[in-house]
Amino acid sequence: MTGRLAVVGAGLMGSGIAQVAAQAGWQVTLRDLTPAAVDRGVASIRTSLDRFVAKDRITADDAAGTLSRITTTTDLGAAAEADIVVEAVFERLEVKQDVFRTLDEVCKPGAVLATNTSAIPITQIAAVTSRPESVVGTHFFSPVPMMKLCELVRGHRTSDEALAAARAFAEGIGKTCIVVNRDIAGFVTTRLISALVVEAVKLVESGVVSAADLDEACRLGFGHAMGPLATADLTGVDVLLHAARNIHTDSGDPKFFPPELMQRMVIAGELGRKSGKGFYDYS
Repeated sequence: MTGRLAVVGAGLMGSGIAQVAAQAGWQVTLRDLTPAAVDRGVASIRTSLDRFVAKDRITADDAAGTLSRITTTTDLGAAAEADIVVEAVFERLEVKQDVFRTLDEVCKPGAVLATNTSAIPITQIAAVTSRPESVVGTHFFSPVPMMKLCELVRGHRTSDEALAAARAFAEGIGKTCIVVNRDIAGFVTTRLISALVVEAVKLVESGVVSAADLDEACRLGFGHAMGPLATADLTGVDVLLHAARNIHTDSGDPKFFPPELMQRMVIAGELGRKSGKGFYDYS
């Protein structure tokens, strides 16, 4: 399955989704708010492809072909001819709703409108459109070119046809899918990692254990590839803070309320790998 894909948001997730789709033969339109933002997205894709070429996983011709299938724009109206649109903007409900209001106006009938949210209920995003049956969650994992999982999420009114089309798209670009049948905040994977990270931070915050020892326990005791605090640093402490807050707001479950240490780290700019310091020092 190939066709025309529009990706809204050229950051880490959006550029990764654009890359893997273009590698699989999709004609991709990558949109962000400014020319500088889309240029950064394309530069990220080029760097990723160069790494694959250097490791002999693809050829230089494959990389060039992938880039040739990606066009960039700052106009959200460019999504008008897309068969599938994947929104990958900032993880705030009101920002995503603004995007979906416009997509509802400009996209052709039958287009699948997908959101790459990790925690916000799909039904809340779909509610601002006149076609909630076409809205589906496609939660990809970072870095998208390397991570195999895609979490497909049904909103309250997502149709079987939209879910099937989203699955065909995700599997066609090399992902393995799980289906979340009930639209709860955090879905499955974000709910699990948020609960684990929140409890891990509480244990470190209260002096029970060091971050390094806690992560070591999860690696050796549970067979995790990396511990929850190293995962938080990789994902972004701020990203997991927002996710935990979203789940807590929607569910009222106190186990998801972010610990004070996590909140202070984000205020101080200690966001993990991307800032050089989080639960570990990367300087």
